[in-house]
Amino acid sequence: MAETEKNAFRPNYAVPPGETLKETIESLGMTQAELAQRTGRPKKTINEIIKGKAAIIPDTAIQLERALGVPASFWNNLERNYQETLARLREEERLQSKRKWLKSFPISSLIKKGWFPKVKSDVEMLRALFNFFGVAGVNEWKVIWENSEASYRKSSAFRSQPAAVAAWLRKGEIEALKMECQTYHEKAFRAALNKIRGLTQESPEVFEPEMRKLCAGAGVAVVFVPELPGTYLYGATRWLGAKRALIQLSLRGKSDDHLWFTVFHEAGHILLHEKKDVFIEAKDEGCREIGGSEKEQEANRFAQELLIPPERYQSFLDAGRFEESEILRFAQEIAIAPGVVVGRLQHEKVIPFSAANSLKKRFTFSEDNTQP
Repeated sequence: MAETEKNAFRPNYAVPPGETLKETIESLGMTQAELAQRTGRPKKTINEIIKGKAAIIPDTAIQLERALGVPASFWNNLERNYQETLARLREEERLQSKRKWLKSFPISSLIKKGWFPKVKSDVEMLRALFNFFGVAGVNEWKVIWENSEASYRKSSAFRSQPAAVAAWLRKGEIEALKMECQTYHEKAFRAALNKIRGLTQESPEVFEPEMRKLCAGAGVAVVFVPELPGTYLYGATRWLGAKRALIQLSLRGKSDDHLWFTVFHEAGHILLHEKKDVFIEAKDEGCREIGGSEKEQEANRFAQELLIPPERYQSFLDAGRFEESEILRFAQEIAIAPGVVVGRLQHEKVIPFSAANSLKKRFTFSEDNTQP
């Protein structure tokens, strides 16, 4: 927000241009009847303008310039400012009745993460929310985010925390729209995934920008957005129009096995399922969950098989040796991060969840909240 706009005076009342017009003609010793004659406007119209019952239209502003020597732009600006002030006051009155709606959002977390500005009143916060979501008001927000046909509403995470999940999803959209992406191309995306698989062994400083670059070149925006309290989100996939897909990641779980499985799970949704679908991966649903929807199971299989080739994995299981040194050796043989192998073994209860965790890498968000 520009400094001039931030510090702009916004009165809680509206002064009609007619008051200024009345003062002007009185200073000139002119009556309303004389002004009507000089401008060619009916006396009734002049009287209604002065009483604030009629607006100064551009034609009238030019006539006032001729009669009074005051520029038409002055009168037009007075009228525009008056109408804008009236509209703002009407909006404030409407927003006052919507203040309770704010309680459904984790406002303090949104401010702490820097997604929202610090403001002085609930009305200003409502305006900030509308700007963030790109909607005119509460009803418009509900049409988009509470539409019973929207596929993201199938998620238990959305049903339990609709406002928080909507804010998280919207932040992902905003970040994705800032990125330069090519038009989606399936073959290019599959090729990108094969290269990204090799990045699982790299540090975040290496894999994060390279993964973004590879995916963007195939028409898929990858964004990292920290989860909001109570949402338990791992990731989400959806299409932003027909030519760009979005993979949104939260780093929930904070370990490399969670991250990479989520990346390839979401990629599976893009490659296997329809563009109209929206997938939200949250606690007790989505990634790796047993008994999930058919599409979730398909995405799970896609991720499992691309990360760890099935034949190689089965041979490793048949050998029956799951010491850390053997896990590390197997991971090196198939060129994958050892934490991915550990996560698979733990998930399938081949080893306990307490075993081999030293082979996993842990990630947290940097201060700008956009990179691991």
